[in-house]
Amino acid sequence: MHYPSLRTAADTIALHAAERGEQLAIICEGRQVSYGELGRRGNRIARALLAAGIAAGTRIAYLGKESEHYYAIFFACAKIGAVLVPINFRLAPEEVDHILRDSGAELLFCEREFHPTAVAGASELDSLRLVVDLDGDGERGDGLADWIAPYPDDDLVVTAEPGDPIVQIYTSGTTGLPKGVVIAHRSFFAIRDLLAEHGLPWLDWFPDDRSLISIPGFHIAGIWWAMQSFNAGVPIVAMRMFDPGEAVRLIRELRVTTTLAVPAMLQMMVQETAATPADFASLRMVNYGGSPISETLLLRCQEVLGCALVQMYGLTESGNAAICLPPEDHVPGSPRMRAAGKPYPGVEVKVVDTAGNPVPNGQVGEICVRTPAVMLEYWGMPEATERTLVDGWLHTGDAGHLDEDGYVFISDRIKDVIIVAGENVYPAEVENALTKHPAVAEAAVIGVPEERWGEAVLAFVVPSPDAQATKRELMLFLRTLIGEFKVPTRYEFVEAIPRNPSGKILRRVLREQYWSHLDRKVN
Repeated sequence: MHYPSLRTAADTIALHAAERGEQLAIICEGRQVSYGELGRRGNRIARALLAAGIAAGTRIAYLGKESEHYYAIFFACAKIGAVLVPINFRLAPEEVDHILRDSGAELLFCEREFHPTAVAGASELDSLRLVVDLDGDGERGDGLADWIAPYPDDDLVVTAEPGDPIVQIYTSGTTGLPKGVVIAHRSFFAIRDLLAEHGLPWLDWFPDDRSLISIPGFHIAGIWWAMQSFNAGVPIVAMRMFDPGEAVRLIRELRVTTTLAVPAMLQMMVQETAATPADFASLRMVNYGGSPISETLLLRCQEVLGCALVQMYGLTESGNAAICLPPEDHVPGSPRMRAAGKPYPGVEVKVVDTAGNPVPNGQVGEICVRTPAVMLEYWGMPEATERTLVDGWLHTGDAGHLDEDGYVFISDRIKDVIIVAGENVYPAEVENALTKHPAVAEAAVIGVPEERWGEAVLAFVVPSPDAQATKRELMLFLRTLIGEFKVPTRYEFVEAIPRNPSGKILRRVLREQYWSHLDRKVN
């Protein structure tokens, strides 16, 4: 199902609320919200935001798990031109504080569970004027239901354009501080429209589809997938947070037909003790991405899930999907099973050397993409934006090659990012946190192969001469500074960290013993 008139998120909710208002839009923990109700809630929230002095371009933060509230707030922002800043609820207080400060958010929607993480320091933020408790009455503001109750739910006049910003998603950075990636409305529509124009069923929808949202909305993949579902006017089944047993139950009982997941999620689902192919009988297509996948897991998914598989490759900066491995290329034994895929229509790919010159097919270099869904900018970081977006080309930081048919193969990672169950972890931010401990003189962090999560975080630690710390002490210390998924699970205490003459850590040397036996230097 394709609605070509949709160009912004505001268009999406307005159309479906008007044309299929009684149809189910969201199921979350048994609660059901129709498209009409979702539209009305969005209108009320939008009017409350306007009454609070929120103007177009203002950043609005959200700290909470997945829920119908998240999407109502997203659509409310779309209606008035505000920019939603979803925050990873797994982050440590210092990281949340950085995002609130960097974004200049004027209002925070926060679940009570996360008040100790965010609200305690909110009074020190100059920009943050209001905190709205999503669960009920909070110490610094009314609950969401009470807050929006005085306002009417009729439609607003919307002037949003496809190139206007709608969401600002924070990704970890090589400097150790997350960067705000500003995404426009067009990022949620460009690929959809190009696929429809070329008649390719790589991302198709049918009237009886039900879409499982297993990736949180603070990830580009999570909000992008939800928007593809909403754009098609089908219901989403939103998981508050991923649990493999619960995911299997929802697919079975609610007759879910399609979903997007990271490989670690798929592995946990197919390994569920009680799960059988019958549990996945309703599935017709599963999309996956966020990290490389092993051929062993792919074969297991084909056996257990029994449906079409589609791999998507993209970055937050690319507006999510840019490259696709369609179902017809998921052939056991085919070398293409190791490919990321080929570009979507309207997306260009090139591989360049360190000087930025294209290299021949088969030669490894940095993968660059040019896509109509690309980010607008890194918020407040023009130099970083210029380094990443060069003449319209997005430099991905991934190393790989093209074959003679234009398929992209990922072989290594230029920017050192570690991917743990689909979550990006940059060594620099972990190293910065580690060296704050008095017992750590130096630290270097790498990713190593790990069967369940894809990669694990390993820290090399040079102890201080006058202090000592155990692995457990370091782990407990780090949990106060960074999200738990970033905390190293493995440690090696060493006398020195290998560096080049300019002092840069030689991660290649550290990684060699763990990756030399593998063809791909990503897992």
